[in-house]
Amino acid sequence: MRPDQRPTFVFVHGGSSNARAWTPLRNELALRGHRSYAVDLPGHGDRATGPASYHRQDQDRTALAREASPTEGVTLADNVRHVVGVLRRLAAHGPVVLAGNSLGGLTLTAVVNAAPDLVHRVVYFSALCLADPAMLTEPWDVVDDNLLDAAVARIAVPYDAPGRDPGVVRLDWRRAHTDPDAYAALKDAIMADAPDHLFRHFLDSLDADENHAVLEPAALVRAEAWRRVPHTYVRLSADHSLTPAVQDLMIRKADELTPDHPFDVHTLPTSHVGYVSRPGLFADLLAGLT
Repeated sequence: MRPDQRPTFVFVHGGSSNARAWTPLRNELALRGHRSYAVDLPGHGDRATGPASYHRQDQDRTALAREASPTEGVTLADNVRHVVGVLRRLAAHGPVVLAGNSLGGLTLTAVVNAAPDLVHRVVYFSALCLADPAMLTEPWDVVDDNLLDAAVARIAVPYDAPGRDPGVVRLDWRRAHTDPDAYAALKDAIMADAPDHLFRHFLDSLDADENHAVLEPAALVRAEAWRRVPHTYVRLSADHSLTPAVQDLMIRKADELTPDHPFDVHTLPTSHVGYVSRPGLFADLLAGLT
């Protein structure tokens, strides 16, 4: 049987998220006749083991602070191995378009660096794309008026597990259900364009933990691989987490690295996770790229 030349869309989630976040967009793509696959990165989603205390009704804050994280020791290389394994299996059925959001952009870039021949196109939905080594070590030359930093500070848990991995950040997303101020701040930062019930469902889907150790040099764009893969950036103009100014800086830095092979740029008027709240816009855009 000949492989289908229509692409399979593979989605990589952002921080504290998992494959479930992509369900609305995957449903819209299915209605348009497209295949898709959503990845759970190591330490995330249905196969992650805890922290169990996060899910208990009578949540023990002391236990939550000290229980080990499923993201302990997870590296960017672990993410890459997992995603490349998925891409190798899917490539037998035709071309693969790799897409992701937010912190997941670091994994997108590292996968392209490692296996450019497996990626038909890479798509960043307001996702981190680092093309300048100084972006790992120096302040960025941009006014970043994001609302996310202050919002997540309201739900941060002082993670203190024995032998803890310093890269792990633990957030108590469930607290937003009982803290109106935290709820309002998080909704404004992440999903201001959604009705309340949809944002509450999204909060319930999130994982408590993320390992920020993935922010490392292997996530930097490598020009030799970058030139081999068409790359699209989808700017989200109502994003209060990764703001348009920050998105534009990342696009500009990447284009400076390979001016002969710039980003294909599109703009959608949505929040940071608009693929959850307005998935039809994203499905139409992706279908038009193929």
